[in-house]
Amino acid sequence: MFSHIFLILVLGVKVRYQKWNTIRNDNCNSLYTVITMAVFEYKALDAKGKSVAGIINSESMAAARQKLRSSGIFPVDIKEAYEKTAGSQTDGLTFSRPFRRVRQSEITMVTRQLSTLIGAGFPLVSAIYTLVPQAGSQALKKILSKIKDSIEEGKSFAGALSIYPDIFSPIYINMVRAGESSGTLEVVLDRLADITEKQQNLNNKIKSIMAYPTIMAILGIAVLFFLLAVIVPRLTAIFADVNQALPLTTRILIDISDFLQSSWWILLILVAIGVGLFRYVAKTTKGRYTIDKIILALPLVGPLAKKLAVARFARTLGSLLENGVSMLSALDIVKNIVGNVIIADSVESSAKEVEKGYGLGKALEADKVFPYLSVQMIQVGEQSGELETMLSKIADVFENEVESTMVSLTSLLEPLIILIMGIVVGFVVLSIVQPIMEMNQLVR
Repeated sequence: MFSHIFLILVLGVKVRYQKWNTIRNDNCNSLYTVITMAVFEYKALDAKGKSVAGIINSESMAAARQKLRSSGIFPVDIKEAYEKTAGSQTDGLTFSRPFRRVRQSEITMVTRQLSTLIGAGFPLVSAIYTLVPQAGSQALKKILSKIKDSIEEGKSFAGALSIYPDIFSPIYINMVRAGESSGTLEVVLDRLADITEKQQNLNNKIKSIMAYPTIMAILGIAVLFFLLAVIVPRLTAIFADVNQALPLTTRILIDISDFLQSSWWILLILVAIGVGLFRYVAKTTKGRYTIDKIILALPLVGPLAKKLAVARFARTLGSLLENGVSMLSALDIVKNIVGNVIIADSVESSAKEVEKGYGLGKALEADKVFPYLSVQMIQVGEQSGELETMLSKIADVFENEVESTMVSLTSLLEPLIILIMGIVVGFVVLSIVQPIMEMNQLVR
């Protein structure tokens, strides 16, 4: 009797294992199908013989051809939209690598084009489908194709975008979500494109303004290093056999030159250690707070950093509020993009005061972190009921101030670099000429 019971138990366990194994295999096969799904671009002829082009998702090129034929389209040319790199044929989880190559300018262009197509009456899926072949990079084509598939599977546009947080920022996703809920998606996309274009223009202006003094500084350091490490040792070699005491400036110059010749690698190690230590400290909460506090306290850099952060805060907050995002949700988003921990803490504490019923301007004024002008303009905007418009004006004012200040600083940096170079070269010349003049006097 016990043998019968044991046999029944064994058979039951076996049946359950077979069912579990079947379910597991089905899930693995489904996961494999999702992971290995590829995106193909095709050129084909429809039933009327008209040329058509587009993209299609499929497990293989043969399956893509079969899928096209079954839909009444006859492929002429078909190729994979994203070519896999060597050694990654079986690794379907390497999609994050090409995603990182998507530039912000590409996202801005696609956003603008998508807004235009939706405004012209295109359905969202059709608009994205139209933009895929026009995308600049293969990585962006693949992302847009996956987003289109997610929408067709029932996800919202914002939900599909949230799959790629490294490409689409929380501001982008939340504004799209607000546009979908309010039925003004094309307007939201147009504003998103405006925001990113203005930020890129400001960044490009700052880079162009700082390019010339940066190049001058790098070239100056390189010339001085060559002068001290190569030229000066040859000139000071004539003093090696002199029995008289050399001037202090000459001895200092010779010591610096000897150090650069024999121990220049120590400088590289110290620089590497300094950069590594700074990055490590910057990753910690306390270190980031200390660095940002020091930056805001610097005489010239501090006001610039604060104005940039406030401009970014005002531009983003105004856009979020215009598109239907609530004040508390908008402040929670904006605090993560200001780029400074001190200002982010001020925004967070102000959000708590706003939640209690206080106005945003009064809450920001209590922390005394934001510039007085921005606080006053926010209070005027709240009183007049045009806070969104006033925030946009605040962003324009501070961005213009940053740009004009950078131009003024650059005009001061150029002569300052030249002055420093002149002082160093004068020190080198004096250190070499002075002992020569003393030797001439001894000869006379």
